[in-house]
Amino acid sequence: MAAAPPDPLPNLHAVLHSRGLVAQCTDERIEDRLAQPVTCYCGFDPTADSLHVGSLVPIMGLAHAQRCGHRPLVLVGGATGLIGDPSFKTDARQMLDETTVRTNAAAIADQIGRFITFGDGPADAALVNNLDWIGPLTWIEVLRDVGSRVSVNRMIGMESVKQRMTGDGAGISYLEFSYMILQAYDFVHLFRVHGCTVQLGGQDQWGNIVMGIELGRKMHDADLAGLTFPLVTKADGTKFGKSESGNVWLDPKRTPVFDFFQFWRNVDDTDVGRYLRFFTFLPVEQIEQLEQAEGAAINEAKVTLAYEITKLVHGTEEADNARDSASRAFSTGGVDVTGESIPSAPIDLTEPVGVIELLKQSGFASSNGEARRLIQGGGVRVGETKVDDIAATVSADDAEQGHVLLRVGKKKLFRFDPA
Repeated sequence: MAAAPPDPLPNLHAVLHSRGLVAQCTDERIEDRLAQPVTCYCGFDPTADSLHVGSLVPIMGLAHAQRCGHRPLVLVGGATGLIGDPSFKTDARQMLDETTVRTNAAAIADQIGRFITFGDGPADAALVNNLDWIGPLTWIEVLRDVGSRVSVNRMIGMESVKQRMTGDGAGISYLEFSYMILQAYDFVHLFRVHGCTVQLGGQDQWGNIVMGIELGRKMHDADLAGLTFPLVTKADGTKFGKSESGNVWLDPKRTPVFDFFQFWRNVDDTDVGRYLRFFTFLPVEQIEQLEQAEGAAINEAKVTLAYEITKLVHGTEEADNARDSASRAFSTGGVDVTGESIPSAPIDLTEPVGVIELLKQSGFASSNGEARRLIQGGGVRVGETKVDDIAATVSADDAEQGHVLLRVGKKKLFRFDPA
């Protein structure tokens, strides 16, 4: 008996739409276009040696594309990163040197590689760096081949540029103004060399994507398309991806795994379903069931969210450790202070150390004033002992199993280990 044919792969547009991940499309026929395998790309500017959680939406978009049979190109902006995308920024980004950009690009590529498979197969991803094709170009080549086909009136009309020209900042430099041209040329190059016909990106990249599509049509009569993902917000309207201590990074050296887990564990109840759709591969049907949770059950849904994302970013073992440490800390009240997932730092307790200093060293407070307010608000504990005095100190006598456990509120832990 002949083997049954394999089930057809799902349509990428339908998958993204079902998860709320489609903001805009440049092509009304995008669903038909994505019915067959295509090569698509998404770009990441290496402005730091790690991505933060705000980059997870486009990363997940590429991962869904690969799961639907498409070939993703991960573009690391070695060239554009030397300029900095001015889109919706009030001031120019800090300029980086080429060595720093290359180092950052390598680190970012490694992080994205946890979500998608690189290789030589038809749906395997490829890593490309636009410094490889933009770097060798002469200024005359850019002006003649690209600049001659780009309308300055069109560029000025783009919302991302318009805000820089009419806002309260210092305006926009010619360097940053050129960014849009270079990103547009990226799309043209990837079409010419890799047959790439679809660009994915955040909603703030709409103008850059449209410019690339227009340039491809003018230079090569190319039929290109773009799809953008929605910008992620919190239920209260505040910026997504930040905690009290700053950005939440994918690098555990910047954001410890336990803190990463807790960031997701502590999201607003109304954000759980949306974030499960955006940042996990759980089936939509299962997510819909989790969305119905109420009371104590919503906490289980949050644990599922935190575990699934931590597993994707840091691996199963680290996710297990973070979940188990959090469970012991906040469910039973008994903390295993030696748990590897709890963020920690060495401390010398041969002399007493002030709790205010510990709050600053742990990152829970950025100043003496903020530390005092935390203590006066009644939210600080050393072990199980509440700290009421802003002049309180910690000595070796306060250690549990040789460690000092600092608590802030119900969900934050930091361990100080003997130096």
